[in-house]
Parts: sequence; structure tokens; C-alpha cells
Amino acid sequence: CGGGKKRQDDPRLRSGIARFAAAMAMRQTPLTCSGHTRPVVDLAFSGITPYGYFLISACKDGKPMLRQGDTGDWIGTFLGHKGAVWGATLNKDATKAATAAADFTAKVWDAVSGDELMTLAHKHIVKTVDFTQDSNYLLTGGQDKLLRIYDLNKPEAEPKEISGHTSGIKKALWCSEDKQILSADDKTVRLWDHATMTEVKSLNFNMSVSSMEYIPEGEILVITYGRSIAFHSAVSLDPIKSFEAPATINSASLHPEKEFLVAGGEDFKLYKYDYNSGEELESYKGHFGPIHCVRFSPDGELYASGSEDGTLRLWQTVVGKTYGLWKCVLPEEDSGELAKPKISFPETTEEEL
Repeated sequence: CGGGKKRQDDPRLRSGIARFAAAMAMRQTPLTCSGHTRPVVDLAFSGITPYGYFLISACKDGKPMLRQGDTGDWIGTFLGHKGAVWGATLNKDATKAATAAADFTAKVWDAVSGDELMTLAHKHIVKTVDFTQDSNYLLTGGQDKLLRIYDLNKPEAEPKEISGHTSGIKKALWCSEDKQILSADDKTVRLWDHATMTEVKSLNFNMSVSSMEYIPEGEILVITYGRSIAFHSAVSLDPIKSFEAPATINSASLHPEKEFLVAGGEDFKLYKYDYNSGEELESYKGHFGPIHCVRFSPDGELYASGSEDGTLRLWQTVVGKTYGLWKCVLPEEDSGELAKPKISFPETTEEEL
């Protein structure tokens, strides 16, 4: 008995118990990025640059915003659209931005100065934009059911057009090192050959496709429709696997290392799954409206979500890790106190988890 009592009083044991309790007490604490006045409908991260990485948001208020990716700090707002902005993207080095809007235009911006570089007129609402890897070409799609490819070095030239969709285009993406194009309309995903401008293959769904994400590493295509999150080969469109969520899903994103999957939709909740097993790891409500878009950061340390409630939120992939504005604070081992992980923000009161 004496030996047991001595072991119980061992400070190393108390420290271990405290740290275990601290880890168990940690919960997801998102960073909330305000500024938009209407629903946030699209998000895109840049690649990792010498200045970190960046995040652009498209919103129905017509004012896309640029933020520092790891902290959510506002950098600037691109002013010029006269209607809701449905799509937004950054090139990989975050020097250019492109936006797609309900004012029948796509715009290209200098992402460093915020200046508008060109306006590309369309015949209907534009929903999606995507740069090639060298930033020389811009792909657009929208309600007129046409894919357009603009040579940004020749803005006066007419774009190349690809027809074949039977309803408005929701998303269009370059893939396979810009040799192919992926596009999604209401219930169809199509794969196109860039050189011949012809359709290679298509997928048909029995319900509306809500989102599409392309992962270059591994050539994986992530498609959401209804409650389903489906993974297909971006090269052949052959199925890889699929998960069923508890609610209608509007968007899903795969971790860069293909470890996790996050998804959000109509029930205001975010779901995190193990990509390999399909096991639900976490679910939590953070927004006050349906979630329209989710995206992992290029380093995989966080993911961003945009919602009907007009906010963006940043979430940690690994809760409790010190990263960006998140700082995990544990007491000294010899303090004898129960560990209290905290999140600290510059010039604000620390919030205990």
C-alpha cells in the first residue's frame, strides 16, 4: 500500500495525468473572419509563396476579399463588380486573382496592388474561373453552358469556346498539367482534351452536383452530390471510393497528404473523416447557416469554410497545435495544476478552451 501511495504522489505521474486531461479537454476553436455582408459561396487558396499563402473569398455582396491564409487577416477587397461574385481563384504564386460574377463578366486582378487588369465580357452569369499553372490562360464557365479559354497575354483576342454542356456550368478546372479540363453542370461531370477541345468522357449523376475539387497529387477528383462524397480518377473518371454523410453536402475537400476529408452542407455542421477508412473523426457546428464551401490550406494545417451567414472560418486540422494565431499553452510540469490549453490572439484576452 505504501508503494502505491508513493506512486500516486509521483509528480511525473501528476504531470502525465494533467497533460492527458488537457488533451482530452481541447476542442476545435475556429478563427472567424468577418467583413462580408452576404453569403460566402466560394474559396480558394494560393500555393505557398515566400510571403506565406493567401485566401480569396467570393461573396454575393460582389466584393471578393483577399486574406492572409494562415491567420485570416484581411489584406484587401477587389472593387469593381456590379453583381454577386460566384467564383474566385488565385494563381499559385498569389500575384493574380480572377473572379466570376453575375454581372456577366469575369475579371482578372493584380493580387499585389488590387488593381483590375482586365474585364472579360460574357453573355450570361459567370460561375467559375481557373488559371493555368503558368497563369497565361484563364478558363471560365457559367450559365450560357460554354467553356471559354482566354489568352491573358492577348486580351483583345476572342476566347476559344467549348460547347457540350446541357445546363449551366458550376465549376471548371484545369487538370493533368493543363492538358485536360474538368467541368461540372447540374448532373454531369465532363472531361475534355485541351488540344482537340473534345470531350473524353463524362459522368452522369441522379441528383445535382454541388461541388468539385481537383487534387493534382494523385490526380483525384472530389465530387459532392446529395449526401454523397465521391472520389474519382481525374484521368479516367473511374470511381475510387465514396462516403455517405448524415446531411446534404455542399462542398468537400481532401487533405493534401490524403489523410483527412472535410465536408460541410445544409445542417450547418462540418464533418471530418479519415480518408482511408471513411470513419467520421469529428463533427461540430460553427456557422449559423448552411456551409457553401470548404478548402484545405496548401500545407494542410488548416481548412477554411464559407457560409450563408456571411463569414469565413478557419479550423485547425490537428487541434491543440501551435500554428498561426492558435497557441497551445500548458503549465510547467512542476506546477501541479491541471493543464489548461488555451488559444491566444494578439491584443485580445486569452480564451480558455
